[in-house]
Amino acid sequence: MRTNPREVADGVLCLRTIMVNVFFIREGSSWVLVDCGLRGHVETIRRTAQRFVGNASPPAAIVLTHAHFDHIGSLPGLLEAWNVPVYAHPLERPYLTGESSYPPPDPLVGGGAMALMSRLYPRGPIDVRRHLRPLGEGHGVPELRGWRWLHTPGHCPGHISLFRDRDRTLIAGDALTTTKQESALAVATQRLELHGPPAYFTQDWQAAEDSVGRLTALEPELLATGHGEAWRGAEMRAALRDLASRFDEREVPSFGRYARSPALADEHGTVALPPDPLPVIAAGVAVAAGLAYGLARRRQASR
Repeated sequence: MRTNPREVADGVLCLRTIMVNVFFIREGSSWVLVDCGLRGHVETIRRTAQRFVGNASPPAAIVLTHAHFDHIGSLPGLLEAWNVPVYAHPLERPYLTGESSYPPPDPLVGGGAMALMSRLYPRGPIDVRRHLRPLGEGHGVPELRGWRWLHTPGHCPGHISLFRDRDRTLIAGDALTTTKQESALAVATQRLELHGPPAYFTQDWQAAEDSVGRLTALEPELLATGHGEAWRGAEMRAALRDLASRFDEREVPSFGRYARSPALADEHGTVALPPDPLPVIAAGVAVAAGLAYGLARRRQASR
């Protein structure tokens, strides 16, 4: 496992908060925070920023790739200390203003303990509307010269990624992962392998596939994701191309709540959900178990 925190590109520091990455981007004497990690990491983030920037000044802004619990957990605590703007895509706004929760996760997809436990994960919303600002239409990133944001939905409606053209540095949030996030073992060891978004929280697989295709077309030199280690160079780009070309085969679940029908959302949040197959599966398992038990009792009685 590599050093944590670690400078992964010029002026870009990555800090892993247990299982999710936070990024610090230095711009001259100021800096910007990208995502806020899990709850309970306020002081870790502040100390890391002070060492990286060289002073205790707050960031010029906080930019969110999206508002899932593991990316905004420490946001309320940070805003108690820092009176700074928070930028997010307009389609993420309802999850940051108390208006709407995210769709339920799907524990049936992806395999692994992280997926199985996903029903226990918070879905929000939180309310930071006093600090919240929309990202502009021009795709420039406030306070970050040379960076642009790209709308990369699928994992959630307003997901964004950040790209710096001069050195082709890509901060992909959860549009891509460089570890199998559904597996507790892979997360613990940070095993390097390229995947799409964490399956259990992905609500639109067609949009997710389209987003991976757009990011692949950028031909990044450095790929930094919300989960897993940063990866650079030709081997990474080859893995990206393979993922994009075989996304449906490799990533899209054959069964699950959102496998074929997405959750629908608008600027007010979640508006429609496909039916949950889990109760039907549970009922089927219960019936099968009952039949098996009855058959076993019958055999025992006939001896």
